[in-house]
Amino acid sequence: MENSPLLLSNQICFPIYSVSRLITQAYKPYLDKLGITYPQYLVLLVLWENDKLNVNEISKKLILNTNTISPLLKRMEKLEIIKRRRSAIDERVVKVELTKKGILMKQEAISIPIKLTEQILDKNIKIEELAHLKETMTQMISM
Repeated sequence: MENSPLLLSNQICFPIYSVSRLITQAYKPYLDKLGITYPQYLVLLVLWENDKLNVNEISKKLILNTNTISPLLKRMEKLEIIKRRRSAIDERVVKVELTKKGILMKQEAISIPIKLTEQILDKNIKIEELAHLKETMTQMISM
């Protein structure tokens, strides 16, 4: 029975899922101060890196379907963090760009990754292990 592929302890996905949830929870207090959710933070990371992208480009970078990202962007627009505009060339294309508020949030958020890394390292995980884990996960994403 211990070798059963249906044991939770034998699942590859469960530790990944669990760590993802725990990390997202760790982000929450920092993101609450900004008034945003973790998925909104991810959109901001993409736009801070390269502003004025279309919805499909953001979806591709975040590995999300456009029907998932569109309501998220709508909420962000209501918060006045981003603006959405239809392309003059092709009406089907929606361009997304940061507002002044969205640009200013970058300064407030700059310390978040450092704080999260410190929290993880406090769990007796070495920086080399963390870097290796990130590299492994990145390889898995590109499969």
